[in-house]
Amino acid sequence: MTRVLVARLDSLGDVLVAGPSVRAIAARSDVDGVWMLVSPQGAPAARLLPGVDHVLVWNCPWITTPTSEVTPESIAELSALVASADPDAAVILTSFHQSPLPLALLLRLAGVRSITGASVDFAGTLLDTRLRPGEDLAEDQPEPERALQIAAAAGFALPPGDDGALRVGVGGGARAAARGLLAPLGGQPYVVLHPGAAVGARQWPAARCGEAVALLAERGVNVVVTGAPAERELAARVAGHPGGGTADGGGGGGGVGGAGGGGASGGDGGGGASGGGDGGRGRGRVLDLAGRSDVETLAAVLQGAAAVIVGNTGPAHLAAAVGTPVVSLFSPVVPAVRWAPYGVPLRLLGDQHSPCRGSRARECPVEGHPCLAGVSADEVVDACLELAASAGRDTGADRVRAGVFR
Repeated sequence: MTRVLVARLDSLGDVLVAGPSVRAIAARSDVDGVWMLVSPQGAPAARLLPGVDHVLVWNCPWITTPTSEVTPESIAELSALVASADPDAAVILTSFHQSPLPLALLLRLAGVRSITGASVDFAGTLLDTRLRPGEDLAEDQPEPERALQIAAAAGFALPPGDDGALRVGVGGGARAAARGLLAPLGGQPYVVLHPGAAVGARQWPAARCGEAVALLAERGVNVVVTGAPAERELAARVAGHPGGGTADGGGGGGGVGGAGGGGASGGDGGGGASGGGDGGRGRGRVLDLAGRSDVETLAAVLQGAAAVIVGNTGPAHLAAAVGTPVVSLFSPVVPAVRWAPYGVPLRLLGDQHSPCRGSRARECPVEGHPCLAGVSADEVVDACLELAASAGRDTGADRVRAGVFR
């Protein structure tokens, strides 16, 4: 029997897009267990992936942000984690701009016998199976497909009937928690808007987010605003826009960020729903849930939404993993062909030919942030309603206009 270590050491969304490859590895008949080595940011996602038996958490000093020094202590910590798993093989999943070789060296020293990864650099004996990006590994393909190709090179393929979509497990406890958070909406349909992203270059301007919330509410759509604990102030401003005030977003608790930031959050606390200037009659309500859910509960909230409006950050991939249509405000600092939400109905907005294209900038290098600031709230709202309708998802807008929802 074979014990396999799967490494994906960056953020929450990066772990989510590795999900299909993990299922491929877990499906092979001789696999006796899958250990996933992830960062603290990625761990909440790894725990939701079908096929993962054990999660090993390690703060990789050359990948996580902010980066830290490589110390004997951090290497010893990794060695102990690998020893606890005692894997026969390792599959290192990396993005196009990352190298698997530093980790491959440490895994080899820890005694891992077979290691697979993708590297433009000559790997010598560090990789037993090496894919060469641009040669036997396509450069411009979605990240889940890239990971599946790396897994396939190691001898792991998706089983018949698995469509390769992103997927997470959402338990009954998380669904119940989501129902409790959404109770102020009275079981009515809703759209989620996630305004935040830890990487500023990927964030749609807050003022535009607030305008979109206002327009959706005016069209009779309930809006749920989500965010991490550090984004409570942002979310409150965005959620409070329709009434000119602030929906109560208080509460406490630690949390985790999404891919590139943004993301789900731990803890609980206060929250509020606003119904606009007419007390909610004839218009949608706005519910601020920032800082009030863990990742699994956020997944349940996203799963129940008619559509999700979000930038290129962890919750975009979480929405895709629960099958919800996504309006993606996508900055081209990384390629959309690789990182757009995968396998769900999608509207991609943002100037993909902006001067920042391919820069991987964390802060916008172009004055005025034109790639996203040029997208109007009207464009986003129209895209959201059209996308939901084309996917057969009910936003509640028609019923509210007809006066059914009071």
